Amino acid sequence: MSTAINLEFNKNEDAMKMAISDLKKINEQVKLGGGKKSIERHKEKGKLTARERLELLFDKNKSTLEVGLLAAYDMYPEQGGCPSAGVVTMLGYVKGRLCMAVANDATVKAGAWFPMTGKKNLRAQEIAMENRLPIIYLVDSAGAFLPMQDEIFPDKENFGRIFRNNAVMSAAGIPQIAAIMGSCVAGGAYLPIMSDEALIVEGTGSVFLAGSFLVKSAIGEEIDNETLGGATTHCEISGVTDYKMKNDQECIEKIRSLIDKYGKPDKAGFDRAEPQKPAFPVEDIYGIFPEDMAKQYDMLELIKRLVDNSEVDQYKEEYGKSIICCYARIDGWAVGIVANQRKVVKSKKGEMQFGGVIYNDSADKAARFIMNCNQKKIPLVFLQDVTGFMVGSRSEHAGIIKDGAKLVSAVANSVVPKFTIIVGNSYGAGNYAMCGKAYDPRLIYAWPTSKIAVMGGEQAAKTMVQIQVSQLKAKGQEIKPEDEQALLQDIRAKYFKTLDPKYAAARLWTDGIIDPLETRKVISMGIEMANGAPITKAFNVGVIQT
Repeated sequence: MSTAINLEFNKNEDAMKMAISDLKKINEQVKLGGGKKSIERHKEKGKLTARERLELLFDKNKSTLEVGLLAAYDMYPEQGGCPSAGVVTMLGYVKGRLCMAVANDATVKAGAWFPMTGKKNLRAQEIAMENRLPIIYLVDSAGAFLPMQDEIFPDKENFGRIFRNNAVMSAAGIPQIAAIMGSCVAGGAYLPIMSDEALIVEGTGSVFLAGSFLVKSAIGEEIDNETLGGATTHCEISGVTDYKMKNDQECIEKIRSLIDKYGKPDKAGFDRAEPQKPAFPVEDIYGIFPEDMAKQYDMLELIKRLVDNSEVDQYKEEYGKSIICCYARIDGWAVGIVANQRKVVKSKKGEMQFGGVIYNDSADKAARFIMNCNQKKIPLVFLQDVTGFMVGSRSEHAGIIKDGAKLVSAVANSVVPKFTIIVGNSYGAGNYAMCGKAYDPRLIYAWPTSKIAVMGGEQAAKTMVQIQVSQLKAKGQEIKPEDEQALLQDIRAKYFKTLDPKYAAARLWTDGIIDPLETRKVISMGIEMANGAPITKAFNVGVIQT
């Protein structure tokens, strides 16, 4: 390796490590929820925090995967923020069984529901439904955040949809357990009671449609909350709850005991061999991925550091080279990988093809590969670093729209589980074709280097400036070059903020941001959970133009 290459590698490595270090600091801050003082007040009531509860719930010797850690990040500033959307959602093992857990964080606004809280809860339920995972709700919430009630209450993607999902999951035979470990009021009271089994903690847990203050104002009855809807009331008088527990610890141990008795789920039948580590050091990813994302790199070198024994079987290796399609194994699981090649390649027709761009031949190849994986029951992994489809007369005349539509159709109608990792750019229709959030990946995570938008920052900023300048000139205003430059800088700053991966993670366009070294774990846990949901739908791509 030349000195120049070494220097470039070291520079890339330093930049990636710095980005990961910054991410870890933000993650640790978010995990504090409402802050140290709020945690202290919470624990004075004899309660564990949401994260302490989950730590007790999950098996110690097994991996966990948090979903939506950065949900609502840097949102709701006028309300004082809502770290992690006031709820912790996590995949983990309970007595060896992979489960989804949802734990309200009462240190954040007493666990009140913000709009993003609802969206995050629905995402957790979606994962549980798609993969037939048992789901555990650890309830400790004051209900809807009233100042924003109009954004949390009535729509299809809002609060009420959660109880609809409770009913649908129950009918589908997907196990649900709820533990009432704090407040559970109003409409929120339906969630635990629509679960298969409900536990309640004595002294701290309460569940009712209306609290004592509302009862007095509504019907004039004077009653305290414990008598109205505490553990003794609901376990001995109403029969609403099934188990009365002394404290958080006993409650969680009871949940673990109940799940330990569950029957084994049916399997989808995805193939798994003995897991093997990559032959090349996984840490090399840090140095291979460029600090300057305009620079080229070989995506195949990244793939070799993600797959078992660094072995791949490339599909149509010499055709459609701007997308790599290959069969491989990740942690033993057989996968089909669809990845954007980021180096400039030359087709056999003599055409130079830019890295990260989808051309006619690569779209055609990827669509066919996806169909093959569906035929063979092989899960799909998408590695995104895509700037979009090729434009211009040559591509249009060659039918890039129909070839792109063929790829989108194959992705949309795929019945095998799909997993998406955004390593770099994710722009425009490229996001769709490479299985962005709208195309139902079972999990979608991003590296700290990712960027999601309709188009790249510079192109978008210049386009928006041109539009604004044209509008001002139409009004008879003269624009000086320095004013145009200032406008460009302002637009660029605003647009680039939306390109930050934390912006996407905050809105749950991704399930989170991960260290590239966690990629294998994410995919492996994802396929393991998907393997518990047999494929019942036939693969049919519908009408496609060939």
